[in-house]
Amino acid sequence: MAACALRRGLLSTVSKYNKKHTQRVLSVLDSGGGGGGFEAFRPRLQCLACGLSGSVQQARLMSSRNRPEGKVLETVGVFEAVKQHGKYETGQLFLHSVFGYRGIVLFPWHARLYDRDITPPMSDSKPEPPGAHGSKEVKGKTHTYYQVLIDTRDCPHISQRSQTEAVTFLANHDDSRALYAIPGLDYVSHEDILPYNSTEQVPIQHELFERFLMFNPAKSPPFTARDTLKAWQEKNHPWLELSDVHRETTENIRVTVIPFYMGMREAQNSHVYWWRYCIRLENMGNEVVQLRERHWRIFSLSGTLETVRGRGVVGREPVLSKEQPAFQYSSHVSLQAPSGHMWGTFRIERTDGSHFDVRIPPFSLESNKDDKAPPAGYTL
Repeated sequence: MAACALRRGLLSTVSKYNKKHTQRVLSVLDSGGGGGGFEAFRPRLQCLACGLSGSVQQARLMSSRNRPEGKVLETVGVFEAVKQHGKYETGQLFLHSVFGYRGIVLFPWHARLYDRDITPPMSDSKPEPPGAHGSKEVKGKTHTYYQVLIDTRDCPHISQRSQTEAVTFLANHDDSRALYAIPGLDYVSHEDILPYNSTEQVPIQHELFERFLMFNPAKSPPFTARDTLKAWQEKNHPWLELSDVHRETTENIRVTVIPFYMGMREAQNSHVYWWRYCIRLENMGNEVVQLRERHWRIFSLSGTLETVRGRGVVGREPVLSKEQPAFQYSSHVSLQAPSGHMWGTFRIERTDGSHFDVRIPPFSLESNKDDKAPPAGYTL
């Protein structure tokens, strides 16, 4: 019944989504507590597929939470129309269409998306790094991402599919390898936003919510940025900025890479430059597969070429299925040069035991940010 109600609710509310994407949203939302714990509920609307009845009210977003006596549905908010054009504003509540968590938009980033699945004209293209696979150049187009807060109540439901402490900074002290993370901070693509509204004045549970945002019922959305958010954004802009996104699909497995420059530290009388990179693997097909190995090539401007091989990623070998199609993680790399390149492959295993290699799109490691001020994290 929940699946039926969800299907009717989302298909009418998000009618402009393409069919494949909508089905993928349903697979995440319909998984109960294991996939984010959300369902959309529309009572009393006749469903042609199963004959259940319900009404033609607005689709409501529900959250489920486990209690000793069982699962309880509670109203969270009401879905809004997806924006096909323009951007979402600071304070927009949303449900992540792939990972299913609740979140709120802090501010947008305008990135250049280099999609190797699209054959570009010769102009406005990005050349291949030395030794990378393939020879084509890739045209970049502007794409909107958002800095968001994740509701901490949903973190346990997504921890197996996406890291909730993936945004990291270099520490301010002398240890050149010390990192610290801001829990529940994420970057979300425009098409992954399912907007909704709520009557609650504090609809998202996160330690930074009330420090960054204030309730203002005269605005739409009714949450506006405090001065502390604006100051934090300005102070940490070099370390937060999302500028380039790289994407490539091999045999229905799409790999998206977003690199971030983290800063430079001195170690043993030399300069060490640090980057964070976020990777999402997404199964665009119906076949169940599992990531088994990684193979990286890391080229430094100093002239070195390093090869890294290993089992899985971040200690895991994730399964990608139609029900759980995506896995997202972050890692780090350091070079003793101000720039370099990375590329490689993931070894993927099918259910029959056969393997194939999925290409990781080549991406640049650039240190073109101002290193004068150390990252300040969320110290306000």
